Amino acid sequence: MENQRSLHIALVGDYDPQITAHRAILIALELITRQTGQDIHFQWLATDSIADNSVLNDFNGVWCVPGSPYRSEDGVVQAIRFAREQRRPFLGTCGGFQHAVLEYARHVMGWADAAHGETAPEAERALLTPLSCALVETIDSLQLEAGSLIAKAYDRQTVFEGYHCRFGVNPDFEKDLLSQRLHAVARDSAGDLRAVELRDHPFFVATLFQPERAALEGRVPPLVAAFVEACARTRP
Repeated sequence: MENQRSLHIALVGDYDPQITAHRAILIALELITRQTGQDIHFQWLATDSIADNSVLNDFNGVWCVPGSPYRSEDGVVQAIRFAREQRRPFLGTCGGFQHAVLEYARHVMGWADAAHGETAPEAERALLTPLSCALVETIDSLQLEAGSLIAKAYDRQTVFEGYHCRFGVNPDFEKDLLSQRLHAVARDSAGDLRAVELRDHPFFVATLFQPERAALEGRVPPLVAAFVEACARTRP
């Protein structure tokens, strides 16, 4: 019989061992397994393998990992929508943040024409646009919103995290985007949006930075640990 404490986590993204974050994610989950004794099963789900919810139903949580542009934008958006609507714990990092915002804009805000500037740079409603300064292998400070899930995970309000990113939320749409259930929970030293959460969801956190990188230094990433804990807490 399978361990009753086992967790099943979907890693949504197109696995590439050359991507630093992908290597870090495997180490992070291994560190958390050792620390907690939790039996964690994870499965990489290629974005072009997600045509409907059937491949997602058996997972306790969904982590949309870095690596955009993905092979299938529709597959990523489908997985994020599933996690949001089915109230499964969700973590989105880097490209996962970008597509979490995109999914929310399309299916909650009703912005059917919302697009990612990386794949549709000429779109009228390019929700994700090039950062004024690319955050490639960069570390910066972040101010976390008091009382947020992310602040509780880190147990502090100022943290330093690393990036490998060129696209962020288009400032022209930020105010409207954050006017309802989605809210800002982290901003960088320049005051730019770097993480969001959903107000009415057990655990839905998306960060433009890559918290998993802490694992490369042998440290358990606090936000990943909080995500795994949420998967265990909300498991049927």
